[in-house]
Amino acid sequence: MLERLQKILSDYGIASRRHAEDLIKEGRVTVNGQLAVLGQKADPEIDYIKVDGKLLIKPEPKVYYAFYKPQKVITSLLDPQGRPTVKDFLKVIKFRVYPVGRLDFDSEGLLLLTNDGELAYHVMHPSSQIEKTYMVKVEGIMEKDKLEKLRKGIKIDGKLAIPVSVQIVKTLKANSWIRITLHEGRKRQIRKMLERVGHPVIRLIRIAIDGIKLGDLKPGQLRPLTEEEIEVLKNKAKSAEKTNKRRLS
Repeated sequence: MLERLQKILSDYGIASRRHAEDLIKEGRVTVNGQLAVLGQKADPEIDYIKVDGKLLIKPEPKVYYAFYKPQKVITSLLDPQGRPTVKDFLKVIKFRVYPVGRLDFDSEGLLLLTNDGELAYHVMHPSSQIEKTYMVKVEGIMEKDKLEKLRKGIKIDGKLAIPVSVQIVKTLKANSWIRITLHEGRKRQIRKMLERVGHPVIRLIRIAIDGIKLGDLKPGQLRPLTEEEIEVLKNKAKSAEKTNKRRLS
């Protein structure tokens, strides 16, 4: 389909439409070997469009996945030590994706994967205030006083860590399961918090990231996010971006 060159260059992420006009005026754009002119139309599926001599290649579509990261897997695409990484489970995805945030080597559960760098940045930024919920099995029977200590906050590395919510879900003979929700995600934060109250972590599973739930996924499995889930993330990203702009203005 014929479209104005400015729009094509913008859609392909080369430049804004206004900047695309400058590229054309400066003679840096060609169509089928001929210098492009302002107002010219082309079909990116048929015509050979080059910018600074480089052929315009259609950008990959943005994709979004939920992945159940197993224990003993690195939240990375490469590990110099040769340990299993998230990449080992991504062969079924046609496009290159990367993890949004992190999940400790010994932890498991929900991890988001995408090739949308802008969205990933905003989702990970502290200003997004995205809630992450975990089910945690700890050593010992957690009493109410320990629970209250967690609710009031635990100082870690000189900074107070206060959960959004924390509750006891189930008590076993020698262990307890608790559900804890955080806004922030400092390294090994939950493990450090629970160690401080005398209940070391036995197992830690992230079960939700805001409105996105782990659901029926099993370790090593993944699924595309629904349109509704993607919209949740995009709305959070937009909100965080507006907040950041207000702080800088």
